[in-house]
Amino acid sequence: MASIRIGTQGWNYDAWVGPFYPDGTRAADYLSLYARAFDTVEVDSTFYAIPASNVIRGWAARTPEHFLFALKLPQEITHEKRLRNSEELTEQFLDRARELGHKLGPVLIQLGPDFGPAELPALAAYLPLLPRDIQFAVEFRQRGWLNDGVLALLAEYGVALALTDARWIPRRTFLQRSQCLSADVSYIRWMGPDRDIVDYSRLQFDRTRELEQWSEGLLMLLQKAMAVYGYVNNHFAGHSPASARQIQRLIGQAPVDPKDIGEQISFF
Repeated sequence: MASIRIGTQGWNYDAWVGPFYPDGTRAADYLSLYARAFDTVEVDSTFYAIPASNVIRGWAARTPEHFLFALKLPQEITHEKRLRNSEELTEQFLDRARELGHKLGPVLIQLGPDFGPAELPALAAYLPLLPRDIQFAVEFRQRGWLNDGVLALLAEYGVALALTDARWIPRRTFLQRSQCLSADVSYIRWMGPDRDIVDYSRLQFDRTRELEQWSEGLLMLLQKAMAVYGYVNNHFAGHSPASARQIQRLIGQAPVDPKDIGEQISFF
């Protein structure tokens, strides 16, 4: 059955204690409480290093059965090796990711802002290395990548184009491309234009107009994709849990009120 899962990019923010997590919450309890409000999360830490097995298993143990983790491919592959000579490292990462079992969601291949269309041969050589039992999405940060030829290449390997609301590519471009799927899943990231936000405890910008545009696109995507994943960054409006709840309301889902998180009976 097709579904839309909305979550945030990360969960380990002390500034969320009070406005989202109950007062006095320990960092060790953040994830289990987060999972009472959302059924998926994008993990940023895997971008910096392959996590240890005990870390992966700890994530799985602290979340309910239906929960899914979206993992970022390590930057050593995407930014340092630039997808070249990275088959062994990719296998190591995916073997570790599989330790999440059925809680493993999509894997994001976030390419750097300097990874331009001239490096298409590297991408074309890398995509065949990806296993078909894991969902993948590619995020480009240059507009030149968004053409029919690249989308056809992604479609050949069942890899989704990550749709990103950020400063590097206009929103309208991604909204137009959202109707041309290259995979049976869709992956959306709300990054925001302002990277200077440092207070993550509250909303600081009204993004209602942008989210209304996206909500229409999300519902249209659901008619074409088997699964839609969406993740909000704190920099989008200041406090990503509130933005994620706003998206849920706009698409007809019932968000969990933060005041109820600490009072719920554990799911697991």
